[in-house]
Amino acid sequence: MKRLIATVLAALALLAGCATLDERQRAWIFQPSDRSWSGGTYAAQSMDEVWIHYTEPTTSKPVKLHGLWAAHEDFARRADAPVLLYLHGARFNVIGSAFRARRMQELGFSVLAIDYRGFGQSTNELPSEDTAYEDARAAWDWLGEKYPDRPRYIFGHSLGGAIAIELAARVQDEAGTLVEGTFTSIADVVSTFKWGWLPVSLLITQRFEAVKRVPDIGSPLLVVHGGEDRLIHPALGRRLYEAATGRKAFVLVEGGSHHNTNSVGQAQYRVALADLFGLRDEPAALDVVNAADAIAQ
Repeated sequence: MKRLIATVLAALALLAGCATLDERQRAWIFQPSDRSWSGGTYAAQSMDEVWIHYTEPTTSKPVKLHGLWAAHEDFARRADAPVLLYLHGARFNVIGSAFRARRMQELGFSVLAIDYRGFGQSTNELPSEDTAYEDARAAWDWLGEKYPDRPRYIFGHSLGGAIAIELAARVQDEAGTLVEGTFTSIADVVSTFKWGWLPVSLLITQRFEAVKRVPDIGSPLLVVHGGEDRLIHPALGRRLYEAATGRKAFVLVEGGSHHNTNSVGQAQYRVALADLFGLRDEPAALDVVNAADAIAQ
């Protein structure tokens, strides 16, 4: 009984400092920065800069988002060439994710990749689950206004996958949704850690409960996971896929880690895009992607 009382008192003390707890979780989950790496910098060199300005709906304060745009070679000659919103994960900014965005370009998409608030050159404030959702929606609306007649797809990697699922659940004009290395919820991710047996779920403020939102997606869903992903276990990706109720596909990339799955699994991506979305694109020799991969190795 004494141990139980002590546990309850400790939990109440944490809740009393919920503002600090919330800020620490946001910093731990997002790890926002302007950090990049040489491969991403090289891949971003020939991408066009994009600036998205909008007013936050709850506070009416101005928000600035920085992004990168990479048009596919078919974009100018095909009116139905698809466009894709790329939502990156934690830690690295949009430049650090440019090599992955380039691989999506190689698969046939013209890609807009954006930084949430707190990353890179976007508005400098600590991001949260809610503000990331707002930023993704603003980028989605910008893409629709810029290219109103193009089929638009949503892609998210890791944490960006949970943001992508929330966006897809809110909008009705996406042609398809793709997520890679994504989880069911932050609480489930925490439970896979060596100290995951601790009863901390109720203290999590940034929950990213994608598993609860994925049934609301109205477009086909592609879930891709690396078989050697040690950060987000493949079982979480499988559970996310199983919770979806519409047209869907699950691709397990053997040998894929949390960071290289869309490189190792490029051929599997092509098959899945053709089968699920009817998208077919001949492999293009993108020197910038190959060079970035060489630097990464």
